[in-house]
Amino acid sequence: MLNFHFVCKRQMLRAAMAVSLLKNSSGLLGVSRGALSAAVRPASTGGVNVAQAGEVEVLPSTRLTDLPRGRGGRSSFSGQVVTVFGGTGFLGRYVVNRLGKTGSQIVATYRGDDYDVRHLKLAGDLGQVVFCHYSLKDMDSIRKAVRHSNIVINLVGRDFNTWNFKFDDVNNVGARAIARACREAGVKTLVHFSALNAAENPEGHVLKGGSQFLKSKWRGEMAVREEFPDAVVFRPADMFGQEDRFTRYFVSLTRHQGKWMPLYRKGEHTIKQPVFVGDVARAVEKAIRSPDSAGETYEALGPRRYQLSELVDWFHRVIRKKSDWGYMRYDMKWDPFLMLRARANEMICPSWPIGTFVPDKVERECVTDQPTGVPTLSDLGVPLTTMEERIMWELKPFKAGAYYEEQLDEFEKPAPPRVAV
Repeated sequence: MLNFHFVCKRQMLRAAMAVSLLKNSSGLLGVSRGALSAAVRPASTGGVNVAQAGEVEVLPSTRLTDLPRGRGGRSSFSGQVVTVFGGTGFLGRYVVNRLGKTGSQIVATYRGDDYDVRHLKLAGDLGQVVFCHYSLKDMDSIRKAVRHSNIVINLVGRDFNTWNFKFDDVNNVGARAIARACREAGVKTLVHFSALNAAENPEGHVLKGGSQFLKSKWRGEMAVREEFPDAVVFRPADMFGQEDRFTRYFVSLTRHQGKWMPLYRKGEHTIKQPVFVGDVARAVEKAIRSPDSAGETYEALGPRRYQLSELVDWFHRVIRKKSDWGYMRYDMKWDPFLMLRARANEMICPSWPIGTFVPDKVERECVTDQPTGVPTLSDLGVPLTTMEERIMWELKPFKAGAYYEEQLDEFEKPAPPRVAV
């Protein structure tokens, strides 16, 4: 009993010292207490929220377990308890890894079997990554997932329709549900992922009325702004990296007609600005640490713009499937079977279309990436990675004769694509 009282008194003394340091920090920094209290802007209520006072952070909670500790890094605690929706996806793995390296406690949500999420345990130190089952159609499960967090990152998205979830169910209705749960729980920071080129009425190229995916992303972004006005919104372009759906999509057999490649207007009138997935994950990490990011919208674009035709030709040079192999690019308007195959793929495999080759994906291929002038990853201080730095590694499994262990400089180095002006 004596030991228990001694421990309690010691914890109370430490908490009092922490409060005293916070109160005196205004004097050490040359800021009057009156000015400090006038400048404090409460972020929200509940949890372990932080109100900003210039460069001074005022912590409403004085519990020792809520305060950052350690020297920084994987085995420290950053003070951030982060719920990640969509952590098992392509971008999610990179984001969870970045958070784990900085000592954040991570609540990784999943909606299927926990086998799908177990590998994320390795991203953080012992006990720093926990799992929480949820359903986008169950509001109580969403509230349960965010109730202990001061930061929530929504990476949930669907780029093809399934039996159980349509575009709007995930990208709009689900996004609104998560934003509402965050507002009700008093979450300090919400990060939401929309999409570049998202619009209320996008122009149609091969589908009448345009891409339903881009429409649903636009509606979801508006819904999040209504429910959580200070949310940080990212609009990523096509992302490339390990297991992406951009570079691998264009070299897959599903997307080809035999050895030929049909593209909208041969791909010569479409401009793409792909971004490395690791750069996007780093930007998320920086955004949740910056109080100036509240309410901002960032467009995640790569450093260079390319014609789609240049990119696709380059991918085939990298995997050694050039014209001598039989590769040829042509205008898809002369191929009536392309969209028929895409529709058949969507109907026969409604839960997971082979190669994600569906009509809406073909429509999005035709859309030129259009920056709108909002801040980009460079404004967050993220150095951008070019495709030329990564492409040999990303497409290595798809090389012709990949079983052969080539020698240094045995094959001609593929010429890079021309950069669009």
